[in-house]
Amino acid sequence: MQTQPSQARIRLSWPSGHLTATLDDTPTTQALITALPLASSARTWGEEVYFDTGVSVSRETDARQVVEPGTVAFWTDGDALALPYGPTPISRGDECRLASPCNVLGRLDGDPRLLATVRNGDPVRVELVSD
Repeated sequence: MQTQPSQARIRLSWPSGHLTATLDDTPTTQALITALPLASSARTWGEEVYFDTGVSVSRETDARQVVEPGTVAFWTDGDALALPYGPTPISRGDECRLASPCNVLGRLDGDPRLLATVRNGDPVRVELVSD
């Protein structure tokens, strides 16, 4: 009998709110968890929040550029977590199109539109949620 890969949960906090996310067991997730907790400065790009993690990983074979709102993605070109909640400047229509293909780590647990309250330059903190 095969066991399900373990999933990790993280909490993302910024001055006006917070969200949790459930991450799949991927090489990028493992590298990120090792670096937690981390603090960074939020950047916004259209309806996407991203921030530097100090983690450097390779692009995974299943990296994607167009993802669903609320996807937790890792932008390997910028060593950053990318959290899209709507269209970016390069989207076609309502899609969430990232700057380049990103490693998909998991999904936000709550309403991704809460990310609209993040302002450019806001301090953001990421920590592991223990069960």
